[in-house]
Amino acid sequence: MDNLCSIEFDPFGFSVKDLLTKTVLLRCNSSGALYTLCSPPQAQALLVATTTDLWHRRLGHPGHHTMSRLQQRQHIPPNKSSSTLCHACQLGRHVRLPFYSSMSFSIKPFQLLHCDLWTSPIPSPSGFCYYLIIVDDYTHYFWSFPLRKKSDVYATFLAFHAYAQTQFNLSILSIQCDNGHEFNNTKLDLFFSTNGILLRFSCPYTSQQNGKAERAIRTTNNVIRTLSFKPPCHHHSGLKL
Repeated sequence: MDNLCSIEFDPFGFSVKDLLTKTVLLRCNSSGALYTLCSPPQAQALLVATTTDLWHRRLGHPGHHTMSRLQQRQHIPPNKSSSTLCHACQLGRHVRLPFYSSMSFSIKPFQLLHCDLWTSPIPSPSGFCYYLIIVDDYTHYFWSFPLRKKSDVYATFLAFHAYAQTQFNLSILSIQCDNGHEFNNTKLDLFFSTNGILLRFSCPYTSQQNGKAERAIRTTNNVIRTLSFKPPCHHHSGLKL
């Protein structure tokens, strides 16, 4: 179908010509920065012979609303599209390059922890408005701690550090988190450096680098919303992703 015609632009509009004979099949003059699309009788054979996908590409990838209006006015044929998504449109609307899969991995528990703090979608009756998520990179187990204030992250993490050493006889080696002030502050920096814990921050506006904690946050959000409708009959202390 792409070999049937060609489109040539000039300062006054554009012309659709037969690719072999160069006969003008359709002429549309411009009105400022706009091109008025008309369909005289001699262009009907051309319009019927092409698909909606082809006209979508030739007209500069307009949106679905524009293509629907052109179909309603019979400027282009009815929907004969072979696909519902345009790959070029998807790529053109990306604001950043895709992230590649991480090749790093852990060989034992507590070697790498992913941490994130989130605002609770439903404040609890006890006044907890935040919760801290800690995900172990090796086992994929995660812990959730309800907090009343963001500043409670410091005391909560100190208690978790003691819990890991006492219950598992293991030391926390490194932590991955975002650039939130609840993690990036003087007190936690001193604690991490004193205990030899490596702190890694994700780049600004790239939450994908802290993806495991973000996925745990979404899981916890779903659980909290579900429990608000029907509380459980038994208490469960641990979850695994």
